[in-house]
Amino acid sequence: MKWNCILLACLSIAHSGYTQKQIVESPPWQPDLGNGYYRNPVIFADYSDPDVCRVGKDYYLVASSFDAVPGLPILHSRDLVNWTIIGHALPRLTPEDRYTQTQHGNGVWAPAIRFHRDSFYLYYPDPDIGIYLVKARQPQGPWTKPVLVLKGKGLIDPCPFWDDDGKAYLIHAFAGSRSGIKSILVIHQMNHEGTRVLDHGVIVYDGHGIDPTIEGPKLYKRNGYYYIFAPAGGVPNGYQLVLRATHIYGPYERKIVLHQGNTEINGPHQGAWITTPDGAQDWFIHFRDMGPYGRVIYLEPMQWQHDWPVIGVDQNGDDVGEPVETYTKPAVGTPQTIQVPQTSDAFLQHHLGLQWQWQANPEPTWYYLKNTGGLRLYALPSGMPIHNLWDLPQVLMQKFPAPRFQATMRCHFYPLKNGDQGGLIVMGTSYAHLSLQQHADGIHLIYAICTHADQGNTEQIQEDYLLRDSTVWLRVRVDSPAICTFSYSLDGKNFISMQKTFLAQPGKWIGAKLGVYCRSNIQSNDAGYLDIDGFQIDPVNASTVVQRKPLKRVLPAKKR
Repeated sequence: MKWNCILLACLSIAHSGYTQKQIVESPPWQPDLGNGYYRNPVIFADYSDPDVCRVGKDYYLVASSFDAVPGLPILHSRDLVNWTIIGHALPRLTPEDRYTQTQHGNGVWAPAIRFHRDSFYLYYPDPDIGIYLVKARQPQGPWTKPVLVLKGKGLIDPCPFWDDDGKAYLIHAFAGSRSGIKSILVIHQMNHEGTRVLDHGVIVYDGHGIDPTIEGPKLYKRNGYYYIFAPAGGVPNGYQLVLRATHIYGPYERKIVLHQGNTEINGPHQGAWITTPDGAQDWFIHFRDMGPYGRVIYLEPMQWQHDWPVIGVDQNGDDVGEPVETYTKPAVGTPQTIQVPQTSDAFLQHHLGLQWQWQANPEPTWYYLKNTGGLRLYALPSGMPIHNLWDLPQVLMQKFPAPRFQATMRCHFYPLKNGDQGGLIVMGTSYAHLSLQQHADGIHLIYAICTHADQGNTEQIQEDYLLRDSTVWLRVRVDSPAICTFSYSLDGKNFISMQKTFLAQPGKWIGAKLGVYCRSNIQSNDAGYLDIDGFQIDPVNASTVVQRKPLKRVLPAKKR
């Protein structure tokens, strides 16, 4: 299927470097098969804990973002298959002082989005603080500053609900690591504005014994029944549960409506029920944990039987659905343009592409976009003691976009001090990077791996060579299952690979990420920098063999 989405500003890799022009891009993963069918996942990227609402013919998806900044990504689709990023609801994380440092696994957990009256309401939890609300008239923003609706440690997975009589409610779950309790769902009544809760809350379901670790509740109403959609059994091997009652506080009946069954699609987890604009079709979006690729997004058909939903396809007649790999696209009428979330960036705008996020609230001097095109990262110290790059705030990253792909960037390094460094990184609890570093005898090309970086381990240098030039192309190729091969080029045409591959590792509650960084060890009144002409992500052929040549044939080795 020919890719027909033209990116207005993208990159072309040529012998002379990146040419900034319009190109037709071929994405590494395309869910729309172009023949009326789609394949799962519909988003092969780490959008954990998705929630979706529909306004007219438009669907809006939000997801957890943890300590990544900007936070709370907003994605848009017209058919639930083709998605693009349109903005973020949190330009910076709050409290700001807390998130000047990396906070792996903390920050923004599972959110919920609803359109009520004339505004979008987005509730999200910070598990160490409480449940917040941000609002906007338009999904692209501007969004209001966060309002703390319910204070408390371990309050997670909130979802608002406005009943037919106008009363507002909030349902949520608990993180045992913070609250000391879990596997229960609680409903509070809120004020009409949805800005604060009015009571202590009521337990409406206790999953101990039968549905352990029930969480991620979404509250709906249909045909006089209140429905709570919630996953249970844990992320890797859990299932989708639906609870049903004629009163909002219950008592609730239970039914498993989606499980792995005989498929390879493990633990179908937290998601959202949505309908087509004409109300004729029901669908369910959820995530699947794929380790280093993160929690990717699946779309399932949904049917109602005796006022119970069946999600996916009931393969054996037991009224419990199983996930689908391919299926007929939602019937939304007008054919939609094939799209995927953004990846490549020519850095031609005056702002970063929406795919990029920092590891902490950024300082204004970390980066600038150049008026001639390109991204400049300044070699600044972190401002705090760090063990390795896991702790470094100024790492700019995006999600893995496919099971196999390659990322290439052309960069120019202008260091001022010994120890200045910058380059390409694959980040997780273990990480690897291919970087340029300034030493007394010049600029070195360094390939390093840090195993169990989250435990404070130091990097181990795998290869170290003295460069003849400060301009170099850096590349990483990712092959399933998340095997990373780093390489470099002096001409943008002939790439020489590092001899040791790296198996990407997930982060804390997230998949591995791909990114760039620049740093220094010394504070002074000026800084060196790394200029990046563009960042290009391309598909790779599974059968292509990565050519490896000894580096000494290209660069003289420099022992350290």
